[in-house]
Amino acid sequence: MSSDTHQKVTASHLKRDAYLYVRQSTLRQVFENTESTKRQYGLRQRAVALGWPQDHIVVIDTDLGESGASTDREGFQRLVTAVSMGQAGIVLGLEVSRLARNSTDWHRLLEICALTDTLILDEDGVYDPAHFNDRLLLGLKGTMSEAELHVLRARLQGGILNKAKRGELIVRPPIGFVYSEGHLVLDPDQQIQQALRMLFEAFRRTGSALATVRNFRQQGLLFPRRIHCGPNRGEIIWGRLEHSHVLRVLHNPRYAGAFVFGRSRTKKTVDGNHIIEFLPRDQWRTFLPGVHPGYLSWEEYEQNQRRLQENAQAFGLDRRKSPPREGPALLQGLILCGSCGRRMTVRYHFRRGRLCPEYVCQRKGIENAEPICQRLPGVEVDQVVSELLVELVNPVTLEVALAVQQELQARLGEADRLRKQQVERVHYEAELAKRRYLRVDPDNRLVADSLEADWNHKLRALTEAQEEYERRSEEDRKIFNEEERAAIFQLATDFPRLWRDANTPDRERKRMVRLLLEDVTLLRGEQITLHLRFRGGTSKTVILPPPQRSWESWMTSSDVIAEIDRLLDHHTHQEISAFLNERGLRSGKDQSFTTRYIARLQRNYKLKPRYDRLREAGMLTAQEIAQALGVNPKTIRIWRTHGLLQAHAYTDKGDYLYEPPGKDAPKKAQGIKFSRRVSEVRLIPESTKEVQCET
Repeated sequence: MSSDTHQKVTASHLKRDAYLYVRQSTLRQVFENTESTKRQYGLRQRAVALGWPQDHIVVIDTDLGESGASTDREGFQRLVTAVSMGQAGIVLGLEVSRLARNSTDWHRLLEICALTDTLILDEDGVYDPAHFNDRLLLGLKGTMSEAELHVLRARLQGGILNKAKRGELIVRPPIGFVYSEGHLVLDPDQQIQQALRMLFEAFRRTGSALATVRNFRQQGLLFPRRIHCGPNRGEIIWGRLEHSHVLRVLHNPRYAGAFVFGRSRTKKTVDGNHIIEFLPRDQWRTFLPGVHPGYLSWEEYEQNQRRLQENAQAFGLDRRKSPPREGPALLQGLILCGSCGRRMTVRYHFRRGRLCPEYVCQRKGIENAEPICQRLPGVEVDQVVSELLVELVNPVTLEVALAVQQELQARLGEADRLRKQQVERVHYEAELAKRRYLRVDPDNRLVADSLEADWNHKLRALTEAQEEYERRSEEDRKIFNEEERAAIFQLATDFPRLWRDANTPDRERKRMVRLLLEDVTLLRGEQITLHLRFRGGTSKTVILPPPQRSWESWMTSSDVIAEIDRLLDHHTHQEISAFLNERGLRSGKDQSFTTRYIARLQRNYKLKPRYDRLREAGMLTAQEIAQALGVNPKTIRIWRTHGLLQAHAYTDKGDYLYEPPGKDAPKKAQGIKFSRRVSEVRLIPESTKEVQCET
């Protein structure tokens, strides 16, 4: 073997550098399995024995602590680059598994070594990848190395899965649990338990993870977290509750007393990254409910998952149920399209200074570039549903009001106990710091000063915690005094007034709707059909008239139009507008009436003009009656002014129609002549036989 080895090493190999590749799979092996590392570094002496000087031996050890199955090793990439550029005469590794446990990387290295005439050395000897026999042997070693890794992993995974099937696998417990004698139990720290129960209670009440975080912030409550790494590993720290903490707790089935394993799997992408995929429940490897105590029942855990899923569906393709928001749309997230069955979305418009909802089924139109399936203004629909709920929920009893008061008081009591536990914890830490300081030798000033500073810090934290507790307690006492309790009782016994109260937020109304309704199906045709499905299975159908178009909402009332039609028989436009304004009537645009507005209404609604009405009643024009009486039309106007003729105005500009003259009118007119002066007009009898015109 020695002679064969020296025959493979030629002068061309010695002109290039020798590359020693050192690798350990994990950092734990680097620190504990030191002999393997020493053996790998010892291969430098093998390179020296083959003829390479010390300064021509390059050691690559940047991959210490990385697995050989990884494809993104920096040191290995550096080695492949050196070989491909012809800088390496030989590659040294203790065994094939140290160079690579991946067939792709290993055979790529062999191919490049064969092209550049680079040797490979391991503990067994020297190989030339350009020779078939050596390459065949190296390929077998690489395959066995990869298979060895698979066997080791399968052996370890088999033991883990077998233990997980029995529910005895010890995994890192979530916050609120500890292991005691191999069994998972609740954390003995009462403050931690109370914080978790407060979280579940807040989510049960609000139905939203974000609202739960907001509730903790408003109450000034802290949430525990366990440190999993570093010098303070295992310690509990208290901080502000975050949204990710709430989701992590709500999604973890261990809080419901169930042992689960294999809820997710890791996939490797083409670019070398890893993604975590969460599996549905029927694909979990192990699911054992009720194996240890929990903070809630499994039924409540499933209900929380459904709530979270409904909240998340507000941002999905179908935009299903979502948590109630601040907008006035009462059926937001509950209304279904009766035509295509999809979830309808909400749009808002400002109309007359008011925010008005509109329910739209637009998903199919967006996907297929088609017209919107159906849309409907939501004000009328919300009003009908609101009146129906008030009618159904009207008889609220005294027991409900008392239950509401008790629940509110219980919430405040739980928050007060949790804040008190926080003060007790800080007080304990201050007392502990005090005892440490009193036990130290006064002459050891380096330690004494540090302990004294820590004691002062704990005392300041205790003072702040006590002040915060007193402030919060005072606020809680102000919340429910006797007068407010009486007000709550009065509101609880009068649900309609609570519902219609302007101070009741729209979000609270929508929460009440979700307690009663499962969903509402809407179908628009000649009429609007609403199918309401209540919690518990009952249903109700409501028929509504078709909604008004926007211009129809501006139309003047039909009663007002009828009144204008009646008044046109006896009055002009100006008289009609004054009469309607005196009665307090308004137009469709909520404006007072004017002469021009009455004229436009007459024209738009095709009401018969006053002129036509008077003509149909037999009225004559000034020209016609003057011709009938044989006088000048100007004389007719003078006679009208002095009341000798009955006239009716048909415009506001002094235009009149006249009643036909009676039987004695012609005789009466024959005995009358007129005299006109600049200052006066007087009647002169015909007996004078002349007309006197004084100028």
